[in-house]
Amino acid sequence: MISSRNIGVVAAAATLLAAAPLSAIFQGWTWLIESIIAVAVVAGAAALTRLARAPLWGQVLGMLAGLVLALTWLFPSGEELLAILPTPGTLAYFGDLLAGSMQDMRSYGVEVPDTDPLLFIAVLGVGGVAVLVDVLAVGLRRPALAGLPMLAIYSVPVAVYVDSVPAAPFVVGAAGYLWLLVTDNVDRVRRFGRRFTGDGRDVDVWEASPLASAGRRLAAVGVALAVVLPLAVPGMTGGLLDSLSRGPGNGPGNGAGSGGTSGRIDLFASLAGQLNQSQVADLVKVTTSEPNPFYLRYAVADELRPAGFQARNPSGRSVNRDLPNPADRAGRGVQQTTYRASVEVTKSLSMSLMPVYAEPTRTDDLSDNWLYDANQQVVFSNRENSRGRKYSFDYVRSTFTPAALRAAQPLPTDHPVRRQMTATPGAVPEVEELVKGLIQGKRTDYDRVLAIYQHFSADNGFSYRLSTESGSSGQDIVNFLTNKVGYCQQYAAAMAWLVRSAGIPARVAFGFTNGSKRDGDTFTLTNLNLHAWTEVYFDGAGWVPFDATPAYGVPGSTRSAWAPDTDAPEPSSPETGATDTPTGPESSAGPAGPDNADRDTDDGVALGGTTPNEQAPVWPWWAAGLVALLVLLAVPALRRMALRRRRGGRAPSGAMASAQVDGDSEPGTRPVVVGVDANRARADAHAAWAELLDTLVDFRVPVDPTETPRATADRLVRDALDDDDAIGSARLLGRAEERARYARDPLTGERLLPALRAVRGALATRADRRTRLLAAVLPPSVLLRWRTALADRSGRMVALTGRARYRLLRWNPRRLLADRAAR
Repeated sequence: MISSRNIGVVAAAATLLAAAPLSAIFQGWTWLIESIIAVAVVAGAAALTRLARAPLWGQVLGMLAGLVLALTWLFPSGEELLAILPTPGTLAYFGDLLAGSMQDMRSYGVEVPDTDPLLFIAVLGVGGVAVLVDVLAVGLRRPALAGLPMLAIYSVPVAVYVDSVPAAPFVVGAAGYLWLLVTDNVDRVRRFGRRFTGDGRDVDVWEASPLASAGRRLAAVGVALAVVLPLAVPGMTGGLLDSLSRGPGNGPGNGAGSGGTSGRIDLFASLAGQLNQSQVADLVKVTTSEPNPFYLRYAVADELRPAGFQARNPSGRSVNRDLPNPADRAGRGVQQTTYRASVEVTKSLSMSLMPVYAEPTRTDDLSDNWLYDANQQVVFSNRENSRGRKYSFDYVRSTFTPAALRAAQPLPTDHPVRRQMTATPGAVPEVEELVKGLIQGKRTDYDRVLAIYQHFSADNGFSYRLSTESGSSGQDIVNFLTNKVGYCQQYAAAMAWLVRSAGIPARVAFGFTNGSKRDGDTFTLTNLNLHAWTEVYFDGAGWVPFDATPAYGVPGSTRSAWAPDTDAPEPSSPETGATDTPTGPESSAGPAGPDNADRDTDDGVALGGTTPNEQAPVWPWWAAGLVALLVLLAVPALRRMALRRRRGGRAPSGAMASAQVDGDSEPGTRPVVVGVDANRARADAHAAWAELLDTLVDFRVPVDPTETPRATADRLVRDALDDDDAIGSARLLGRAEERARYARDPLTGERLLPALRAVRGALATRADRRTRLLAAVLPPSVLLRWRTALADRSGRMVALTGRARYRLLRWNPRRLLADRAAR
């Protein structure tokens, strides 16, 4: 009974650990607290029923009753008895929570807020899994099967998460599962009475069982593979290879300003950075009935931080339901026209957002998984991505006259849009002083916004550049306003910040300019057309776009009557609602003349690697890589040549060296004879024999280490040689090695190096072309020697580890406790 209670507690704890992946989809930790309460009640009910010796079905009923009581207390409807006893009204309220959870799942994006319906379904799911785990692990004693309901919890965030669930929660859940298995194993061993190794040997009480150790190692390796493999395999979203391929940034400019892959976009409008691109990729093809459309947009960033604007998670309802009608809020002077557009997203763009023109009113060819956020005016999904999508939609294009915008009244201070969209990270004296000077004397919000917009002009020293400059102020916004150089992100974020400082709602929008690739009413938009601009909210008009980025730096830039090009040589005076849509950096959107010829152009905000001005040549890297590969392949051959040269230098030294004084020398002198050093002669014979064995290995001739040198030479002569010179040379080498091993005096006076050459030449003549090539380029003897050395080192390492482990076992707590008990 005690062991059952112990396993029941571990089963409850393992269930809570398995629920760790839910932290990836909730903003807060309320779900965890409530889940702990529910699982604790379930575990307590299971313990009580087992204490009463109830059958398994009675235990199940007791746990389900405990779960219902916990849910009743956590999610009261107000009709309960004694605050915990459910009534029919409570069950009806639970049904309403279930229905509301389905609606919330369609409305909210990851991470979701702590709403009662979502918390209810999360606690209900975790509690239900706790019941199943307890039944399998304690009631049926099948803890391995308990991993299936635990895995069901992990499948929830995997199904709804946009990218991928982080690896850490999975590791936590796997640890809980392993804990449950180990606990059950220990209980089974205790019931068995003794532990064993599997080969009949008993294990001391203080010593870890080899089988248990092997099981723990296998479990650790399995968990590591389960975590690492999804991160490393290409094609699995959020993998390690994806992270490496993105580089330091992954979208329309991050804090560092660098880009990423062509399919992922980081929605952050940075106030500092560098804009880089490596190649051009077609991302979107859009066909519209509007002659001169404004920018195709896909996201907004409205959360202002010291480094720039950050996007919030959107929330909304299905795009296939009735979308908001812009005419309901249109004021006087706002002209609205309905157009039709068809969009084809290429396979190079994969994100959870869908490019649309502002204010869509109806969509076709999109499933209910795609939602529309009316506040951000974006289409998004928590389950699908935009890769390869084709869809159509109707949208309303709103145009404004300066007079209409001047007539817009300021929003009340308690208006939700004004409260949220005028928030700043804190007062920046430089920004406050600049804004105060710009809006001084301006009587309307539009005039204030226009003054701020016109501040970002060439007359005030602002210019377009693909990178910002560092400053000494410690604040990116002050550095940009002081240095006055940057690209679209800096202009859009800086203008939005200044407008917010003036008390007017503003945010940053992301999308595509019209680019320069137009064929009739079809625009082909690439990564070079990614862009960011400012949107300002006016009462009765909604969100009105202002593009403060210098037009000469933005291919496909669009200007309007309410936000004309401040750098144009002549003031533009288009008709009401008309727009000027340049088709490239050579268009009339920017100043003409020599000064504009060497200015940078906008190459997009998101994607890249190296600067687009001049790409570094690639061939030196390919050449260096090829040379490195050739050197690596040549290492075995060079090693073989060096070994042969060293052995060849020793082989001829076995000859007799003698000297005698001539007979006509002085009387009384005696002849002097210098004998051969026996040790050196033996070394020369061993070197020659070792070279012969390596030669046999290189030419695929079997070598038997148990044979004597003479037997090896005879077999070589019998099986591989037919040339008299080679036969004599082989017998000579065998005789020299035999004498060097077993005789008192080694063989001297023989030329071993020519004998080696003769045998090698005969073997090369007999071998086929492939064998000769491998013997020269990848000598098998060298590879065999390396494999043998590696195996020896591994064996020594294993032996060293075993000795260290044996010494550490002296201080094993189990052994110390056993020794103390023995005393």
